[in-house]
Amino acid sequence: MDNNIAFSEKLVKWYEENARELPWRQTTDPYRIWLSEIILQQTRVIQGLPYYEKFIETFENVSELAAADEQTVLRLWQGLGYYSRARNLHKCAKEIDKKFKQNFPKDSKSLIKLPGIGKYTSAAIASFAFKEKVPVIDGNVYRVLARVFGLDADIANGSGQKKFEELAWKLIPDKNPDTYNQAIMEFGALHCTPKSPACEDCIFRLECFAFQNDKQDQLPVKTKKVKVKNRYFNYMVFIGDDGEMILNKRGESDIWTGLYDYPMSETSDFLELDELVNKEPILGKLKPYITSVEVSKDYKHILTHRRIYARFFTFKLNITTEVKSLLSNKNMIFYNEEQVHDLPKPVLVSRYLNDAIF
Repeated sequence: MDNNIAFSEKLVKWYEENARELPWRQTTDPYRIWLSEIILQQTRVIQGLPYYEKFIETFENVSELAAADEQTVLRLWQGLGYYSRARNLHKCAKEIDKKFKQNFPKDSKSLIKLPGIGKYTSAAIASFAFKEKVPVIDGNVYRVLARVFGLDADIANGSGQKKFEELAWKLIPDKNPDTYNQAIMEFGALHCTPKSPACEDCIFRLECFAFQNDKQDQLPVKTKKVKVKNRYFNYMVFIGDDGEMILNKRGESDIWTGLYDYPMSETSDFLELDELVNKEPILGKLKPYITSVEVSKDYKHILTHRRIYARFFTFKLNITTEVKSLLSNKNMIFYNEEQVHDLPKPVLVSRYLNDAIF
């Protein structure tokens, strides 16, 4: 397609007729736009919208978010996954509140220096909040440009991404670049979808390279494959006389940093009860005080780079002075039902709790 102006004009017209009404599109407040962009990374709009509304209701501005404790932020985030996003969100809010006195930087080059804000997010905030002429390139944009223009550069590597950036800069108009950016992203999300794009009813069907050459399923090109590792978690759920249970706060060296789950033995495959007892010395010491044992069904939880398989072994304990001393020496802390409910937990643990207890 030679006429770049025609391309952008067609997209904007389509957008004006088909755009979804979303709350972050009804504002130029950089806080709300930033919040929506962080939430929607790796998350579909239908899933992210309730979280966005919950965050806005809880934290009306960046200062309130900055003042919150991390546990509250993680609890609100629970279920969205990729918890590093939530921690960076909190860290970024603190930096904006302190360094910039609650005011977001107004250009993409300054925004990209903030925690958790990369090239895409900085461009989105600068474009949608401040109308900076800078192309916003996400997966939807890659797909539209690759298909319409027949661009077969690999989006998984830097040189391929640069070619898309060069094309994107040529296409973005001087007038209302924010509307154009919203339009091309929305077109990819609703019309030029990864599977089953609506080609027969497409504004670009006559000039689209992929449609004319039957290559919709081949573009964009992405060669990098994610290696997925299987992990097996054998959880030990210790429950006291009054229903209180032990949870641990996860450290920074693994998944789910800052969230709470149960004491756990990770193995190359699931353990049976006798195998777990033989492997974990704490169970041998607690044996005289265990009043019942239950073994859950097996759970599966899929992350980008991991498949987590979990089995929960529930041990009900008669809490004596000896038991309290033994658990205290192991830094094991009991939480009551209300506290357990309020603690930020991986979705996997919440699923077990919903099935077994709450």
